[in-house]
Amino acid sequence: MFYNLRLAYITTKDKEEARSIGRTLVEEKLAACVNIVDGMEAIYRWEGEVVEDSETILIAKTPYHNVKELTTRVKELHSYECPCIISLQLTEQEGNDDYQQWLIKNSKRQTINYEIDDI
Repeated sequence: MFYNLRLAYITTKDKEEARSIGRTLVEEKLAACVNIVDGMEAIYRWEGEVVEDSETILIAKTPYHNVKELTTRVKELHSYECPCIISLQLTEQEGNDDYQQWLIKNSKRQTINYEIDDI
């Protein structure tokens, strides 16, 4: 079965921000589940300077059709000017199919807006 599932990899300033954003994503069914990994170290270039900082990883599990809305929502909730939000495609037909079905059932349903002329 082809589910077109994604992991949204998001970095946040701390565990509290990750928890707040993650809870909102699950409550709004933009993700069926999120994982929070605290204590990550980051080295990155920002405004011409190399910065070393600690961050928290938020991984949201969702179908592809929710990624755009999820990204918009995270940007609204996030404290960073330019938050890391990256969608990673899951390999289909690998892993626990029951879990993948659960993920679909617990995420926002896809809506298709189109008009059919001349039928």
